[in-house]
Amino acid sequence: MLVTGATGRIGRGVIDQLVSAGVPVRALTRRAEAAATLPADLEVVTGDLTVPTSLDGALRGTSAVFLLWTAPPTTAAAVVERLAAHARRVVFLSSPHRTPHPFFQQPNPMAVLHAEIERLIASTGLESTIIRPGMLASNSLAWWAPAIRAGDVVRWPYGAAETAPVDDRDVAAVAARTLYQRGHAGGDYVLTGPESLSQAAQVDIIGNVLGRPTRFKELSPEEFRRETEGKAPRQVVDMLLTAWGATIGTPAFVTSTVSDILGAPPRSFPQWVTDHADAFEQGPDRSS
Repeated sequence: MLVTGATGRIGRGVIDQLVSAGVPVRALTRRAEAAATLPADLEVVTGDLTVPTSLDGALRGTSAVFLLWTAPPTTAAAVVERLAAHARRVVFLSSPHRTPHPFFQQPNPMAVLHAEIERLIASTGLESTIIRPGMLASNSLAWWAPAIRAGDVVRWPYGAAETAPVDDRDVAAVAARTLYQRGHAGGDYVLTGPESLSQAAQVDIIGNVLGRPTRFKELSPEEFRRETEGKAPRQVVDMLLTAWGATIGTPAFVTSTVSDILGAPPRSFPQWVTDHADAFEQGPDRSS
């Protein structure tokens, strides 16, 4: 089985799950030097989604592919065509853009790309499974960890907006299971954590786990735009602000899909924070 995005959190998690299950794995990386972070006995091949012909060697002899799209959309059709020429099935990491909840129904360029790749996959006749994680718990590393490490106030908008953070490890475990286990052809799975939590409550949970108070300062959307100027793409900032604003007064969408597929409950946000507490501890940057 071929795993794309092999050195990222979810891709690496899929690899670890497949190796543990005794499934032969091939890891795709864009840069050969990135393979140093992967298990030494793993078959690693180089290839680039922006250069579809570079994937032919990696795809040769594969039966299934975990597809995590990390490139511009221009080569998506050619890449999917190559997958269909070699593999029998694909598990695609998409987003919950079909979910009738206000958080997921706001304008989102990434969701548009995901929908197009899903259409391309369907048009080839590939056997497919679509994995749709909601908000990832690991987003808090980029969003809040720097301020918490510095002992500063977390300055953030829409503290009352609720999400159900899902652990990357649960997403990877579901993706791996649907790759090697029968019965998931045609599956369309929305993955969430076990509970709806406001953003302010998530910051409080981090402080509780660390054993020291964390402070949340509500920003207006305009203040947030000013503070993120030059630090994050304006399109992404506007997308998040619109999504958070649309959820005010509405609990997050929560599914039982992780439990249904894995036979165990999804990890809670407090558990995720406990397992990643070092990244929030005061001192040198430990987020990587």
